[in-house]
Amino acid sequence: MKRQLILRERYNSVRSETLNLMAGLSPEDHLAQSSAEASPPKWHLGHTTWFFETLILKPSKQNYQVYNPQYAFYFNSYYEALGPRIDRAARASLSRPSLSEIHAYRDYVDKEVLDFIDDGPWPEDLLSTLELGLNHEQQHQELFLTDFKKALGQQAFFPVYRSDFVEDHRLIQSAQWIEIKAGLYDIGCGGNEFHFDNEGPRHKVYLNDYAISSELVSNADWQEFMEDGGYEKPEYWHMEGWEWLKKEAVCAPLYWLKEQGEWMQFSLSGLKSIRPDAALCHISFYEASAYAQWKGLRLPTEAEWEVAQNHFHWGERWEWTNSAYLPYPGFKEYDGPAKEYNAKFMINQMVLRGASIASPTNHSRPSYRNFFHPHFRWQFNGLRLAKNL
Repeated sequence: MKRQLILRERYNSVRSETLNLMAGLSPEDHLAQSSAEASPPKWHLGHTTWFFETLILKPSKQNYQVYNPQYAFYFNSYYEALGPRIDRAARASLSRPSLSEIHAYRDYVDKEVLDFIDDGPWPEDLLSTLELGLNHEQQHQELFLTDFKKALGQQAFFPVYRSDFVEDHRLIQSAQWIEIKAGLYDIGCGGNEFHFDNEGPRHKVYLNDYAISSELVSNADWQEFMEDGGYEKPEYWHMEGWEWLKKEAVCAPLYWLKEQGEWMQFSLSGLKSIRPDAALCHISFYEASAYAQWKGLRLPTEAEWEVAQNHFHWGERWEWTNSAYLPYPGFKEYDGPAKEYNAKFMINQMVLRGASIASPTNHSRPSYRNFFHPHFRWQFNGLRLAKNL
């Protein structure tokens, strides 16, 4: 009974938080999609519900009646084994089903999942998938915030999502070098606590002597880079990054603009003056790497980051590392349809560590491996420097 109550409370809490984040959005807002990598709020609502229906209810509930067979086409994200789906860039074209129908879909699936929780006993594999579904929805809560910010940021008059939304919780202090001695260290996640498959297994890595900064790079630091022509000097950039910079005409972090000679930054609470002592965000891996080159330093590897993380504050920004997103030794992907959750993306992407101000509460841990293509900037991405000793 205690386990049932805990599961019910957690399920209701996570599902309600998604609706809380979208409270106040207009029906038109729910179709806002800024680019192919971002999704409209309406699609996030449907997709997270489809995940529970497809991976929990259909395999577990005898004679379960799918709410609408067409929804699998609309709300499947990238699961090739589960059938065809709408093109990702066309998700904003979903005038049907209506927003009210998607909310009805959520209500239907929520009742069925809660009945599943109440019925018990539950096979451990389905309980693991239920926990995966909850963490999956939390990932989409963060994606909603960053996707919707990008949609608002493309509009002419900088509309406000919520006036009390704070993007800079902690000001940057004077940075110190944290020295880590060479040796064998354990990284990754093991044991029975929840973690995504890409976080394990726990394994040993050898690290040479290195030092890592106690602080993230600040807006003031970045302005020095810009004023010194950092965006104009190819010697700091990867060749691919330099080509990206020229093609996209990048000359500042995403959401930075100058008004009457002053640098401003668009935020979810509107257009603000840049705070020099706040942590930089919305930069690509290319930019992070170029800055490190300009400083004569480097980005940490993800293993260096994880070994040192208990010596510094983290959680304000996803932090670019110099590690390619690859499987750990002995990696084992999920069984069944969730097999496609992470493994298929282990190519041409870079790892970010930590969390961001958009990450849900209790959805971060030292072993968490986020990953994006090196040109993406719409997440709350920042950087921390490292050096050899």
